[in-house]
Parts: sequence; C-alpha cells; structure tokens
Amino acid sequence: MKKAFTLIELMIVIVIMGVVYTLVIDNFQKLNDKASKLSLKNLKEYLLSVPHEKSVKILCLDNCSECFLLVDGKKSNVKLNNFIDDSVKIYRYDFNLGAIQKDAQSYFNKEGVEENVCFSYEIDSEGVGDQVLVEYKKSVYDFSPYFKNTTVYNSIENAISSKQNLAEDIIR
Repeated sequence: MKKAFTLIELMIVIVIMGVVYTLVIDNFQKLNDKASKLSLKNLKEYLLSVPHEKSVKILCLDNCSECFLLVDGKKSNVKLNNFIDDSVKIYRYDFNLGAIQKDAQSYFNKEGVEENVCFSYEIDSEGVGDQVLVEYKKSVYDFSPYFKNTTVYNSIENAISSKQNLAEDIIR
C-alpha cells in the first residue's frame, strides 16, 4: 500500500509557508523603510525600535559615506546611505566647561583594520543613549534627555544656554 500526501495537504503547507514568508519579508521591509526616513531628529526613536538585547549602535565611518547598525555588537544588514556627512560635530556637555567637542573614535572591522569613526550613537538595553549634543547643518540635536525625544536647537549657544538654565533650575 502506497502512502503519500494528498493534494489538499500539500496546498495547505504551501499556503502556510507563503504566509510566514510574507510576514518575515514585510518586517524587514518596515525596518528598511524606517531607515530610509532616518534623520538625527528621529534617530533615538529608530534605534529604540530595533530589537536588541544589549545595545544598538549606529556607526558611520571615514567621511560618513558608510553608515550601518551594530546590534548587540554584530553588524546588521541595514545600510544607511546619505544619512549624514563629515560636517557633523559631536559635543559632550559639562556644566562647568560648557560644550566640549568629542575626539574621534576608532573602530576595528572584522579583519582587525582600524577605521575612523565619523559619527556614532548607541542605546543600551535600558533605552539609555549617549549623552551628547550633535551639531549638523545649522541645527543642534540634544540626545541627553532620557525619557523625551531629541530636542533641536538652532545653534550650539542656544543648546548650552538651555542646559545651563536647566541645571540652575535643578540647583534652586
């Protein structure tokens, strides 16, 4: 006696595989669609939406022509083209010293070759990101608030003034 699958059983399996495939492809397309609309204004929210266990980091190398995501320390397939250029400046704010420009970082690729980092921003598993001010194209983006979206200022002086006012309000 021969045993085989019926045509109905085969069709059901094919439909299930099609549904699973569609859901997986749709999720990858949504992540890439979000990446194509990415800006410094929504960077924090985008990184928070990327599934991760330890951290998620955007890393732009050399003259910022190549940007990609590091999810839990592993390079993802999401490429971010034309995200920013090398005119970006990154500052750390100190109450006593004001805005201090951060030194360039280094990144070692899989082959162990050192590459210059033009821009990076990282969020950990708790949702806490780098506490930096980013100056880019006549705007300054404040990534320091923990529970608020990125604040945008029209100059580094305005950002520093706002930070000082906030610190003085806390001291009072």
